[in-house]
Amino acid sequence: MKKGAPGAILRTVTNPLKFKYLKHAAWAVGVAVALACGHKPADKSAPQPSAPLPTAALAGQRVIVLPFTLVAAEDSLRWETLLADRRATLARADSILGALLAARAPEVSWVPPDDLRRAARHAPGIATDPDQLATAILRAKNLRIVPDPLRTQLRTIAALAGGDNGRFALVPAALIYRRPAARVEGGTVRPITPGVGIAELAIVLADVRLGRVGWRTVATGAGDDPWSALTRAVKGLTPGLP
Repeated sequence: MKKGAPGAILRTVTNPLKFKYLKHAAWAVGVAVALACGHKPADKSAPQPSAPLPTAALAGQRVIVLPFTLVAAEDSLRWETLLADRRATLARADSILGALLAARAPEVSWVPPDDLRRAARHAPGIATDPDQLATAILRAKNLRIVPDPLRTQLRTIAALAGGDNGRFALVPAALIYRRPAARVEGGTVRPITPGVGIAELAIVLADVRLGRVGWRTVATGAGDDPWSALTRAVKGLTPGLP
């Protein structure tokens, strides 16, 4: 097995094989959860466990956090009024993610979207406005390489806002709210609780120098409004905490 390049920031993260290890570990956790359930049929209406953030491998690193650019909800939820103002919706989603990351994973130096925006404003013609990046493309499950020009744009903004340690980017690629499916228990269809929605947060961690997606998951959470559902989804990224 090849050694990491000299001067690598963090060998446990910069080595692609380590990223694969993190994926396999998350998969093993999922298998263990399934076995613990006694092979019961899955409840499709219940939020599924997400792969935890690899915060131990990122401890001490500066990780830029990109802003949300895609938030959508199924019409059946009737949350149009709550999500009518797109700018306010994106800003509130950014705030929830940033606050929970700082509180629940303080071992990582998270660089929030506002810092990225300031860095871009100070480098006109060099850095792209973070709110205009095509980060939603990273929600594709089979995407392993960050395509250009997004790769170059992320590398530039990471260097400006993250400094010498600006190598990794946490990207909330998409936030989709769905109505939970009806549950079937003992042959009886249980009605859907009115007003409850499921937040599905597609989020990835990318090494912007290598242009690779090293970790991804879809964090889910249920709530009777968009923000409580998103809060529960983000909390699922750091299990073991209240």
